[in-house]
Amino acid sequence: MGKLQEKMREEMILRGFAQNTINGYLGRCRYFAKHFMRCPSEMGEQEVREFLLYISQKKNASPSNCTAYVVSLRFLYTHILKRPEVVKSIPYPKQPKTLPVILSRSEVIRILSALNNYKHRAILVTTYSAGLRISETLKLKKSDIDSDRMRIRVDQGKGKKDRYSVLSLLNLTLLREYYKIKQPQGQWLFPGPKPENHLRYAAARMIFVNAKKKAGIHKKATVHTLRHSFATHLLENGTDIRYVQTLLGHASIKTTVRYLHVSNRYIEKIESPWDALHRADIEGELYDPPKDKK
Repeated sequence: MGKLQEKMREEMILRGFAQNTINGYLGRCRYFAKHFMRCPSEMGEQEVREFLLYISQKKNASPSNCTAYVVSLRFLYTHILKRPEVVKSIPYPKQPKTLPVILSRSEVIRILSALNNYKHRAILVTTYSAGLRISETLKLKKSDIDSDRMRIRVDQGKGKKDRYSVLSLLNLTLLREYYKIKQPQGQWLFPGPKPENHLRYAAARMIFVNAKKKAGIHKKATVHTLRHSFATHLLENGTDIRYVQTLLGHASIKTTVRYLHVSNRYIEKIESPWDALHRADIEGELYDPPKDKK
């Protein structure tokens, strides 16, 4: 894409896009150009539609992945090539409505207890106890831990918003032990092999994967599941959903509400009508147990 790619990069930088977002947009647009071996400026709606069908059907991409391609190509044609008519009628794939996987309290304890390395345990405990995204945990600076007010400062989280989350007393104790033993150098609380850089996401992901395997947990949980579990456990403890929204940094309450659907606090209080029917049937006239013992 050459100069077109540089123009696109500059536009996204001016708009304040995160580096990961910039890399994603550019990578998807390069793939589009490579697929046809032509510059996007030489193509139009027909090629865009054909490419998205290829991604969806031949590559069997998920709806969220397909949406990412649509968003990237819309940006390219609307803001860079100034040809919005090319993508105006391109639909967004319908997203499936799924609920997050949640770890029980005992499962969280088993996973975190499986970690013998102080640094590894401090990373995952901080992620769960404060409900952080793993990227937010890894970008924590030493100065972000406010032990006087028992708060953790999240500097420029998702959406480039600052916020505070809770600092657990037990987490603070663990962080102090970690700091005393590991003595991390530089500004980062969890530095990588080079002190000037924080630990990479791939490394944190493997820490969780190995701990989950060691704990014998078979749920399709990722390191981000710790954040989902934090929110759900707060709601089950009776925390007001508005406070949960603030701690998570959600712009809309609708994003936080989905955790109500996986919270046992409400589900466990509901009695199935089948159980109620059987309990009310004192004479045993409505229901007889199966006679087949095989």
